[in-house]
Amino acid sequence: MSYIEFRNVRKVYRTGDVEVCALNGCDFFVNKGELCVIVGQSGAGKTTLLNILGGMDKLTTGEVFLDGREISKLKTKELATFRRDNVGFVFQFYNLIPNLTAYENVEMAAQLVKDPIDCDMLMNEVGLAERKNNFPAQLSGGEQQRVAIARAIAKNPKLLLCDEPTGALDYQTGKAILKLLQQLSVTKGMTVVIITHNSALTAMADRVIRVKNGKVISNVVNESPVNVEEIEW
Repeated sequence: MSYIEFRNVRKVYRTGDVEVCALNGCDFFVNKGELCVIVGQSGAGKTTLLNILGGMDKLTTGEVFLDGREISKLKTKELATFRRDNVGFVFQFYNLIPNLTAYENVEMAAQLVKDPIDCDMLMNEVGLAERKNNFPAQLSGGEQQRVAIARAIAKNPKLLLCDEPTGALDYQTGKAILKLLQQLSVTKGMTVVIITHNSALTAMADRVIRVKNGKVISNVVNESPVNVEEIEW
């Protein structure tokens, strides 16, 4: 069985008598240790898909498996435990706690699990050893995003989910963030899923999944992923 598997997943949001179908029969799989880029225009269903995969939202019908476990059957409390133990999230707008230093933001996540990655080592890896005692307001956008990535991987997650991780960053900073994510997949064997509307990023992926109108329209293995430095957009 694949590491991630979606089987005929539908997600319908209801507001009064109005129904909006965000996902309409999604099927796809991702293998362990792959860097997967899920690409599609705004409104295609990418974020809904990511939130269901990460246990932050529940599907309407269908099945979702992670590492052989059907997470779509878990109750709310079980989902919270699943997220804590297995998933790291990197959001587009960082979501750092403003009254904690960069180091404390990372340390807080590490304290949630039994086998975290060393926080000092992580701050070095993301290039923020000299900035670890700064508060988020004292950091640039790129530095805040690097803190967010360090926080996500401090838990030593099996799965790292990234929602438009470069969307709020300039070109060069965005490239540095993507290079870090690519290295995590290669060096730590972490399964990394990035959602984006930027098709240029598909060149760096081991697997490319395209989403349109709530459906997966293709799931293709990239035989020759390129280094992030070679990508232009």
